Order: sequence, then C-alpha cells, then structure tokens
Amino acid sequence: MILSYTDGAAAISGVIVGFVLGLIGGGGSVFATPLLYYFVGVPSPHVAIGTGAAAVTVNALANLLGHARAGRVRWPCAFVFAAAGTCGALVGSSLGKLFNGQKLLLLFGVLMLAVATQMFFKRPMPSGHDFQLTRDNARQSLPALIGIGSIVGALAGFFGIGGGFLVVPGILAATNMPMIAAIGTSLVSVTAFGLATASNYALSGLVDWRITAIVVAGGIVGGVFGGALAGRLAVRRQILTKVFAVLVATVGFYVIYRGVLYLTDV
Repeated sequence: MILSYTDGAAAISGVIVGFVLGLIGGGGSVFATPLLYYFVGVPSPHVAIGTGAAAVTVNALANLLGHARAGRVRWPCAFVFAAAGTCGALVGSSLGKLFNGQKLLLLFGVLMLAVATQMFFKRPMPSGHDFQLTRDNARQSLPALIGIGSIVGALAGFFGIGGGFLVVPGILAATNMPMIAAIGTSLVSVTAFGLATASNYALSGLVDWRITAIVVAGGIVGGVFGGALAGRLAVRRQILTKVFAVLVATVGFYVIYRGVLYLTDV
C-alpha cells in the first residue's frame, strides 16, 4: 500500500502530539487541531476538531491505564467530575458544530495563547493530602466537583480538546489531592470528554477515521520516545515546559493570523 502525503503528515502529527504528552505530561492535544487542519490538510476546521478529539480519546485512555495500574486514580472523584463534564462536553461540542469553523479556529488560537501562558508561568503545586471522596465530605466536595467539571467539560467540548490542562487544576481546586493523583484522576475526564465530543462530531460525519487511526499510531510511537526522554530530563522538566509553552504560543499566533486573514478576505 502506497502512503499519501496526508497519511505521512497525519503520522508525523501523531508523533508530535504523543511526544509532547509523553515528555511533559500535558498540552500536546492543543496541537492536534492546528496540525490536522494546516499541516495534514483536513478539509474543514470541524473535521479537524472531530478527528483530533477522537485521537485524543484513545491516547488519554492508553495513559489512563498506566496510571490506574499504579493506583493514581481516585475513582469516586473521577466519576463525578467526568459525569458532570461529559454533559458539558455534549453541550459544548453541539455549540461548536454550529459555530463558524474559521471563527472557531480563531478562538482556538486565543485558547492556545491562554494555555501557553498557563504553562509558562505554572509554579510547582503543593503536595496536598490524599483526598478520597466519602459520605462524610460529599456535601462539601460534590458542588465543586460538579460545577467545575461541567464548565471544564463544556470548554473541552466546544474546542474539541482533551482539556487536561484545565481538568487537573479543576480537580486540585475541588479536592486539593496530590498532583500525581490529580493527573491520573484527570485522565478519566479527558477520555470521557474526548469520547463525548468525538461521538457528537461523528454523528454529523465530521470525523475522518482513517486519519484518526494514523494519528493514534503515531501518538503511540511519540509517547514511547517522549516518556523515555522525560525520565532522563526529569530535573529539567520546568525548562522543557517553558520551551513548549513558547512553541504553543507561536502556533497560537499563527492560527490567529490565519483566522484573521481568512475573515478579512471574506
């Protein structure tokens, strides 16, 4: 079978997304839509978003399995946050499908700048305590988990992203659990949000499943190399995060530039 430019570009895009996720543990999914639309050549912004969401779902699930085996998932919190956020993701993705694709990309570029800022100025989080959702603390914790989960899910669905960079701070704000537990717990929501968004877009025929499969395969390869390199560069993780923040901002400015050009030409 002869691979086309589209197949090769999709594989490279998957490697890039998976490598970033494996290396710094987040932020990689925001590259999916710009890469699919501008580099791979997916025909419309909505197809790029739907396809990216489908690929992010599989990658998040693969990462979730590893964290679950290591006991880093607080399942009661994860289910509550994910359930509330999934409802939000369905609403957000439905609105996203109705939104003008180019304007949605323009807003996506603004979101990338916000992500870059958050990554660049992110400070090490306190260790927190080993929080578990129980009947005793449910009345205090559930409103925050449900409220924050709904908002984060709606944003993830609207932009077609996994939203891990939003989910982790949201879970920390609601529970103050240790960072490593928040990361593992967040992957349940990232998987659920991606699945809800991808399913919603797929119902409208806005997912290219062939490209999804290629991106996922590339993501697995990139994740292996990124994860291996992360272990060697653990002491420089903060520097790496800032470097990738600059890269995210650069791509964000490009997406905004292309969006403004398109809208001013219309």
